[in-house]
Amino acid sequence: MSQIIFEKIKKLLDDGKVPYHLLKHEPVYTSEQAARMRGKGIEEGLKRGAKAMIFKVDDKYVQCIVPAHKIVDIKKVKALLNAKKVKLASPEEVLTVTDCEIGSVPPFGNVFNLPVYCDKDLAEEIDFNAGLHDTSMTMKRTDWEKFVKPIIVEISMERAAS
Repeated sequence: MSQIIFEKIKKLLDDGKVPYHLLKHEPVYTSEQAARMRGKGIEEGLKRGAKAMIFKVDDKYVQCIVPAHKIVDIKKVKALLNAKKVKLASPEEVLTVTDCEIGSVPPFGNVFNLPVYCDKDLAEEIDFNAGLHDTSMTMKRTDWEKFVKPIIVEISMERAAS
């Protein structure tokens, strides 16, 4: 969807001489599809996946990043931000705020002028969609943190068994 966002992130990393790996693949729309497509096995792929989600917190938007095998604990976000209301942004809101479709939003909330809250359990090497459903990036978490400057917190919980 957003070639512009992909190019912006790529330029940011290239200009900063940050090592990353780029992977073109079939379009993916879920964390599970992405984990399979990236070829690391579903379990490891989900643990390495940096799931970037946009939430509406009272009257503003924030980005929350959690490992793809977990989900955002809305109660923790609400308490952390002392908010009255926290809800997942709608697909239309996500597109308006990020110029990306859900499932392709990169974990670079700073590019969208959003505060970024990252779960403490994010892997040391992360995989994520880079603004496009058919393009993934892999990089070291420490390198990602240098550019995004997320607030590291505990905001995830285990997914319910399916």
